[in-house]
Amino acid sequence: MESMKDRMIDTHCHLYSGSLLEEADEIIARAKAKGVERFYFPAIDSGTHEQMIGLQERHRGVCFSMMGLHPCSVNASYEQELVVVEEWLNRRSFVAVGEIGLDYYWDMTFKAEQAIAFRKQIEWALERKLPIVIHTRNAMEDTIAIVEEYVGRGLRGIFHCFSGTAEDAKRIMQTGFYFGIGGVLTYKNSGLADAIADVPLERMVLETDAPYLAPVPFRGKQNESSYLVYIAEKLALVKNTSLEEVARMTTFNAENIFGR
Repeated sequence: MESMKDRMIDTHCHLYSGSLLEEADEIIARAKAKGVERFYFPAIDSGTHEQMIGLQERHRGVCFSMMGLHPCSVNASYEQELVVVEEWLNRRSFVAVGEIGLDYYWDMTFKAEQAIAFRKQIEWALERKLPIVIHTRNAMEDTIAIVEEYVGRGLRGIFHCFSGTAEDAKRIMQTGFYFGIGGVLTYKNSGLADAIADVPLERMVLETDAPYLAPVPFRGKQNESSYLVYIAEKLALVKNTSLEEVARMTTFNAENIFGR
């Protein structure tokens, strides 16, 4: 992708996280050279909010922050973390509440608390008319079920890093949510291409989840936003369309969700 006319948006990246922060300016410059013009930062917990917002302020109009408590950060002190999230939401504007959701992969100790935190943050999003960005891992059934409870009240957003089944995709389609498509699509045995076979481009956005889930040919290495082009190229093949159409449609969708 050489032309800037094929503009793209990385709807989910942690450029403020760990070692990425040190080279974030260079990462953003490399991505811009590949046509990636905007970057959306999901929050994790209070340990990184300042770095996230600081990077956004350094790249105003290019980088945008969300606010929320990641399910893997839900622990014995989750109520205090939620107080911090609400304080930030009341203090300044954010493009979404995220990333929030359920994660049963590492630890089920705080399963009930994850659901409580998820629901509370959904309520905050509805109050503020913001979309949500969902993290779900080994918890798709419970996550979709909770979302289905709220869609009648206008809940909208993205299932970040969708990795469910075709049946999961069908249910998500009925909620009106979008599908975040990342590097997993390029993995040979992921099955994601089959799972999204009936999902139209009109319901997809692109993401890297940098520094995680780097696409082929960088799998296993540190991911960055310039690699979004590899995901877009694979999605064009899967959907039997042009790279330009993937860029156009996913950018339109991202702008529709985030309002900018």
